[in-house]
Amino acid sequence: MSTVNAPLGSDWQAPQPTSSTRGRPEGASAARGRPRDSTRDAALRTAALEVLAEVGYRALTMDAVAAQARAGKATIYRRWESKLELVIDTCTQLVQRNVPQPDNGALETDLGEFLSAFAEFLDGPVGKAAQALVGELPHEPELAEAFRESFLLPQRDVLRRIIDRGSERGEVRENAPVDTVVELAGAALIHRLMLTGEPLDQRFVDRVLHEALLPLLR
Repeated sequence: MSTVNAPLGSDWQAPQPTSSTRGRPEGASAARGRPRDSTRDAALRTAALEVLAEVGYRALTMDAVAAQARAGKATIYRRWESKLELVIDTCTQLVQRNVPQPDNGALETDLGEFLSAFAEFLDGPVGKAAQALVGELPHEPELAEAFRESFLLPQRDVLRRIIDRGSERGEVRENAPVDTVVELAGAALIHRLMLTGEPLDQRFVDRVLHEALLPLLR
């Protein structure tokens, strides 16, 4: 059965350590204040995503996020020490909760379901936030690393698992260019989102699946 992912406003999973939070000195923000309220955390991350999509990373401020969330700035600083830490954590949590992980027992079905769900994911607030971030990545190495680790690599890992399962079932030809397919699947959606401005609709998803990915694998 397919994994059902929680919507954006739902309870978020605990964040994985990132380069901005590893080795944090004793007494830093994660250790201060009251115990974390996961529901409140989710609301603050949603506000951060909305502000990021609206004004971009450079213009994003903790004050703006606090205003969007109708929270005090101290509430945010108890959780995240900087906007970099907030944005990295938001991206990480969002992808953990929303990257589709279908497992229906058929390669074509799983690839199609993944592409459709990922396109829908990108076509919402996430896509606008991603567009706002991309221009900043060359100037923010830590943000760029987190973007790759939390946004790009998880969807590639899911695609590779889908193809590996298909290979075990005999649905993938020997010597199929799996790396190319994994790269192409996400790249086609992200290219359309960020560069062409054309819709990420089901017609486009079907074209990518049937005209590009499946012919390379079969």
